[in-house]
Amino acid sequence: MPGVKIISTGYYVPEKILTNEDLEKIVDTSDEWITTRTGIKERRIASDSEAVSDLAAASAVSAIEKAGISRDEIDLIINATFTADYPMPSSACILGRKLGIKNVQMFDLSAACTGFIYGLSVGYSMIKAGLAKTALITGVEKLSSVTDWEDRESCIIFADGAGSCIIQASEEENFLSFSLGADGAFRDLLYIPAGGSKNPASHKTVDERGHFVKMEGNKTFKIAVSRMKSVALAALEKAHVAPGDIKLLIPHQANMRIIDALARTLNFPMEKVFVNIDKLGNSSAATVPIGLAQAVEQGRVKRGDLVELVAFGGGFTWGAAVLRY
Repeated sequence: MPGVKIISTGYYVPEKILTNEDLEKIVDTSDEWITTRTGIKERRIASDSEAVSDLAAASAVSAIEKAGISRDEIDLIINATFTADYPMPSSACILGRKLGIKNVQMFDLSAACTGFIYGLSVGYSMIKAGLAKTALITGVEKLSSVTDWEDRESCIIFADGAGSCIIQASEEENFLSFSLGADGAFRDLLYIPAGGSKNPASHKTVDERGHFVKMEGNKTFKIAVSRMKSVALAALEKAHVAPGDIKLLIPHQANMRIIDALARTLNFPMEKVFVNIDKLGNSSAATVPIGLAQAVEQGRVKRGDLVELVAFGGGFTWGAAVLRY
């Protein structure tokens, strides 16, 4: 059975920067209040003309160029998002068209903030099963399109962006373990109540602002720390790797307090934890692949280094992966 190797990473963040000072003009908040509660100073926001497929395409082009491969070699596209261009077709199909790739497997995957790790595990499994040889895995969100800019609890957090990873069948094996989980019992703590088959779009759902993300932050915080800790430890155990052997932990950038709590519970010194939430905010499924791409770009992750990815998102979903880059 072949191994699976990461051959490149890439990312894209929109040009527009929305600072805490900018938000002070929109809702009743302050830079101090936002920074203390989230660790965020600014976030990137896509333009009205940029759709999820555009963000994903920019990220994917970066990864493809770094890989030095022909686009014709890609025979699988998995696009992790819950803010797709349309309910149908998938943004993966639109992404494929924008990249000039056709007649291959393409689909979206929805696991909220854990989407990229879920997508990475599916792409890995399909390569292992012989169903693909070279896969483009993208985590991308345009959360600004589902953010209630009148809700000061949530609008201060969310951002837009995309990160990509190209994996390929190889004699070399980069992936040591995956650990994934979910529990739908908590679905009403973090969700978008309208727009699906249960509550189709109507004047009523629009008037009730039902097409925006709803979140109970305090309850979500406690569960997020617990599940991210347990899944991170489970992935390390499956990989037969001690926490001290990890060169860099790349967690979902949900909230700086969650990242701090996770690092403490895992006994990870902060210098071994990747953080960019202060500059980029929370872009859901995009945070982990952007973090990986930036860590590689900055030289914090080099070939042969052990890395752990961990995330938690709506569903609730959670997941972790241990890899040797």
